[in-house]
Amino acid sequence: MENEITRESIAELEKRLRHISGAIKHNGRKILTNYPITSPQFVALQWLMEEGDLTIGELSQKNGLAFSTTTDLVDRMEKNDLVKRIKDENDRRVVRIQVLEKGQKIIKEVIHKRQDFLGEVLEIFSSEQVDMLRELLELLHKQMKITNEK
Repeated sequence: MENEITRESIAELEKRLRHISGAIKHNGRKILTNYPITSPQFVALQWLMEEGDLTIGELSQKNGLAFSTTTDLVDRMEKNDLVKRIKDENDRRVVRIQVLEKGQKIIKEVIHKRQDFLGEVLEIFSSEQVDMLRELLELLHKQMKITNEK
């Protein structure tokens, strides 16, 4: 590291980020109890909504799950009319997973409720603080991506 950041500061930041992530996940799981999907299905649907139609292999990579686990996950989501398998237009051997209307509706509702939770938490912050937090998190995320690609 070029600048002098102490090990203690890094440890404290890691702990805070872990606790924040845990709180968001915990709240998200509470929200999901009102929907007919599991947490892993929610994560898979989120990736599909953000990235578009993905193959099972691509979805496995995004989720960090084994190919067979992702296949089972997609099978269950397909049975619940959340997604469907479609042949790739450019290569008929490739099968992509597409989110159906029911899956889109659930993801939008859950994310909206998660955002409401975060908005409630951020009520004590000024708009300048929220902007600064957003910018710093964006910078942190960008740098993590760069570091992970090395």
